[in-house]
Amino acid sequence: MKIKNFAYILLACYLATFLRLFIDNNFIISILGSFFVGFFISKRLSYSTEQILLSGFFSCFTSFSGFIYFLYQVFNQGDWIKFIIFFNLIIIINLFTMYFGFLISRKIT
Repeated sequence: MKIKNFAYILLACYLATFLRLFIDNNFIISILGSFFVGFFISKRLSYSTEQILLSGFFSCFTSFSGFIYFLYQVFNQGDWIKFIIFFNLIIIINLFTMYFGFLISRKIT
């Protein structure tokens, strides 16, 4: 991979992190990120564009740390049932949202 592509990935990470600060809602960020990842996975993108979008932008935008921090807060409340429900619900909703983005992209193309 060229140095120029690394610079583009770093720029995409910076923009995603900056955008994440403005939204400030882990659930909405997770849903939006899952939808757009599914949308762009179905496209035939070049390797460098795929790396910039998926590994750069969306990995920073939908960072795993936001998801874990939310679950950590629920876990500290001591409610195990709520923790298990949220954990499974977030994963299931994100998978369906990603699949929905994939289907929408296929319908458009």
